[in-house]
Amino acid sequence: MSRVFITGMGIISAVGNSLAENRSALKAGKAGIILSRHLPTRYAGILPFGEVLIATDELKEKFEVTDPGITRTTLLALHAFTEAIADAGLTDRELRDPTTVLVGATTVGGMCLTDELYRDTIGSCEGSAYLSSYDCASVHMYLQDRYHMQGFATTINTACSSSANAIQFGARLIRNGLASRAIVGGTDSLAKFTINGFNALQILSTGHCRPFDRDRSGLNLGEGAAFLVLEGEDARASDPRSASAAVGHGRNLDARASDPRSASAAAGKKIYAELTGYCNTNDAFHPSALSAQGNGPYLAMRGALQSAGMNAQQIDFINTHGTATENNDEAESRAMVRLFGEPPPFVSTKSYTGHTLGASGAIEAVFSALSLEHQEIYASLNFEQPIPDIGLRPVQAYGTYPLHHVMSNSFGFGGNCTSLIFSKVN
Repeated sequence: MSRVFITGMGIISAVGNSLAENRSALKAGKAGIILSRHLPTRYAGILPFGEVLIATDELKEKFEVTDPGITRTTLLALHAFTEAIADAGLTDRELRDPTTVLVGATTVGGMCLTDELYRDTIGSCEGSAYLSSYDCASVHMYLQDRYHMQGFATTINTACSSSANAIQFGARLIRNGLASRAIVGGTDSLAKFTINGFNALQILSTGHCRPFDRDRSGLNLGEGAAFLVLEGEDARASDPRSASAAVGHGRNLDARASDPRSASAAAGKKIYAELTGYCNTNDAFHPSALSAQGNGPYLAMRGALQSAGMNAQQIDFINTHGTATENNDEAESRAMVRLFGEPPPFVSTKSYTGHTLGASGAIEAVFSALSLEHQEIYASLNFEQPIPDIGLRPVQAYGTYPLHHVMSNSFGFGGNCTSLIFSKVN
């Protein structure tokens, strides 16, 4: 089965509107958690959010979108998708190729326009401009139509593990010869619907979230989008480092590397990282909580290691799910101790972006790939004291580290847990 490489990335979040801006903020330890400027909610001056600092109308103007039914969720996706395909150097022909697939993820979808839809339909039988955008699939159907993509496309909604599962599914299509490339990722925007839902669960913090801290008081909701371009071994064949990598993995890629057809198909491709392992599990413990022992996270991390053919000691760094809720951080901590004994360095980048729900897995996959590319770990913010009886401390200062294999965790409601492993390409 084909190996899978990241050849392009795009991102927009509370800490930046591009790949470069996000990395700059992470290096500087600059969080994007603020009181809302654009979202019309009763909590705007009370609760902090990880808000993207571009108004919806600005996004429409930037991308020349005139349809009133296009949502902020879709516009954030469009922003990240555009950067990712440009970063990978994909042509219009490659985007239209039936072997190019689109696997997206979202939990909010068009629900960010619930109020508008409600107002439009009260006392009217003519429908609403927002109706066609209301379901989750509308986001990626819009991208598919805008770029005239002919290949398979789908949308995944498994709560907070959604875009990690989109990455996994895209990789499986490539590995099994069902696609030559997969554009994978996720998007979610802030919405009254989700704010009120999480507030009802009493897990929203009134201050900046404190992942893995003894005094953590809940999460900060965020918004954003990220997409990654995954390609098979042809992309690797054009990389001048391919010969040494093939030897290191015990594979003979010489024929592919010297094949002019494979070289021209992916000439000049930049390789950020290789996706070497993944696993999705479901512990079915509770609709909105993990088991105290962290069975779901443990099984997901262990399964990802088995998928990659690695042992726990080979993981150099973990980008945790790290929501800063009482249940998640304790369960994830216990699962890491259970699997690793003494866990490797770990952080929660949700202390920068807030919890971006269905987009979080893709956003944190981008951050993991950046860590590998630049051999650096970004500080986990706002930590002071460890959780009693566990004692784990996340990395608290930016630094450079020798990183070969990075694990990224995404755990969703209903016990849907996914772990991905990204590896440095030497």
